[in-house]
Amino acid sequence: MLQKKIRKLRISLSCRNCNDQKFEKNIGKMMIQQTGLISTYSVLSYAAGVAGNFFAFVLFVSPMPTFRRIIRRQSTEQFSGLPYVYALLNCLICLWYGMPIISPGIILVATVNSVGAIFQMIYIIIFIAYAERGKKNLVIKTKSVEYMPFYLSLATFLMSLSFFGYGMFKQDLFISVPNGIGSLLGIIQLVLYFCYSRSSDGGRPRAPLLESYA
Repeated sequence: MLQKKIRKLRISLSCRNCNDQKFEKNIGKMMIQQTGLISTYSVLSYAAGVAGNFFAFVLFVSPMPTFRRIIRRQSTEQFSGLPYVYALLNCLICLWYGMPIISPGIILVATVNSVGAIFQMIYIIIFIAYAERGKKNLVIKTKSVEYMPFYLSLATFLMSLSFFGYGMFKQDLFISVPNGIGSLLGIIQLVLYFCYSRSSDGGRPRAPLLESYA
């Protein structure tokens, strides 16, 4: 009788050990899967941030052909300088927001906007240097894309889309919401570009539809 009890006790202990081993294996598998998900999430988040930085840099250099034309002709013609002022303000605000002491973990936002602020300040200085004095501030609404650079519009859309994804991964509404709106506006701008570029006569700008003087 005693031997039978000892045998049953050994069997129960062995079964318990087996269950414990299975439990440990299941826990190990869950930890591995969770670690894999976290690593994939981190990689996708970082990739979205890097893509946003790349397209932002493309956006910052895309006005260069416009400013080469301004320098060559020594005139700002009918180009508007407001986008560069707005871009500078946007870069400075995002630079402040992306500082580690303000928002830890989004250093990519701070780095790209520090570079962008430098580019925008250079563009504004050039624009002021070649702006025609004594000429009225003319705002012309035409069906021409001559003063609407395509690469600037494309880079704006791609940068906004990338940072929208980055903000979604980081669960940061201050990044995802404005860039989501920027993505929609970028799509509208590209659609308008293609519509008006096809409807233009021989690539020549049409006569002004509306003129206003400030």
